[in-house]
Amino acid sequence: MDAMAQANFSEGIACGSWSSASQRSALAVPLLGSSFAAFLLLAFAAACPSAAIGQTETAIALERHYEEGELVAYRMQATNEGHVRNIRYEARVAGVVKKNAAGAFVEELAWSDVSVNGQAVTLDAASEQFRETLSLGPDFSLSIPDLSHVQPILIGPVTDLLAFYADVQLAMRQKTLEKPEDHVSVKHNVPNSWADGTYVVVGEDAVDFDITLKSVDKVAMTALLVVRHVPPREPAIQWPAAWMQAPVSDTANNWVEVEKTGDKYAAEVGEETFEADITVGLATGRILSAAMDNPVDVLQRNCSDRALTACGAPERYRIRRQIAIVAEEMGKDARPQAPSK
Repeated sequence: MDAMAQANFSEGIACGSWSSASQRSALAVPLLGSSFAAFLLLAFAAACPSAAIGQTETAIALERHYEEGELVAYRMQATNEGHVRNIRYEARVAGVVKKNAAGAFVEELAWSDVSVNGQAVTLDAASEQFRETLSLGPDFSLSIPDLSHVQPILIGPVTDLLAFYADVQLAMRQKTLEKPEDHVSVKHNVPNSWADGTYVVVGEDAVDFDITLKSVDKVAMTALLVVRHVPPREPAIQWPAAWMQAPVSDTANNWVEVEKTGDKYAAEVGEETFEADITVGLATGRILSAAMDNPVDVLQRNCSDRALTACGAPERYRIRRQIAIVAEEMGKDARPQAPSK
């Protein structure tokens, strides 16, 4: 029995005992006299109003409650099942809550403890100095930071953490998500780029959002969000070549990437979806844990020109990325343990 079921069951002990007794003695009520029978019904309704009018769920409010100086840290684990190779990486991100120049609360975070396929990676000075600024505040505009000076291994962790924050911030802006199974669809369809201009010369996707408040645990004081990124009907992507618009799967293509190696180009196009299960603390609004499944059905052609017109035969495959984060417990005497700037 989960925590929500336990809470409902506990309420049922107090109110259900009246209900069961009332049902068992239904034939005896007339013998008690109409006045006393009415009293019993009124007393039952007053003690257990939800039973009198049907069970109701107490609405919750999803919002982040920041405190200046609050410490934040996450451990991230991820796997990337690619076409050529599989990569597994781990990393830690930690920092502190501050107020920015506009007076908004932000989390200033630094990355460390990076490993790839079990081998520790030494971060260079620029990567150690890099700070990722995030916030779940409703008025803070999240965006991809300048990644041109960090090591390529950090691009995935930085953008994946950003994706979790963007999902939760978007959910917190939806004031209709108040009870379990409340659901909302959000039309977004804005191109998102991860191109670095050197190796990845084109990298874009576009999605809409499907958000469900899956469950609420009143004992543990947590809420579970399920956020799905789905292809828009007409993705707002600038396609580098006309052949990329033909659907690879059963919906419109919403993902494109062109990688340059020497004087050759690997041109990929496909359908991308995400599904993220995110647990949020009700008292603080902090992300406690999250897991994302991100498959992409891909069609690739190898081309000899930047315009992607002189290309070889198409090849189909699937990329699948799975990312998980878990918040670390940060007591009042704890330290972020991230490199100092």
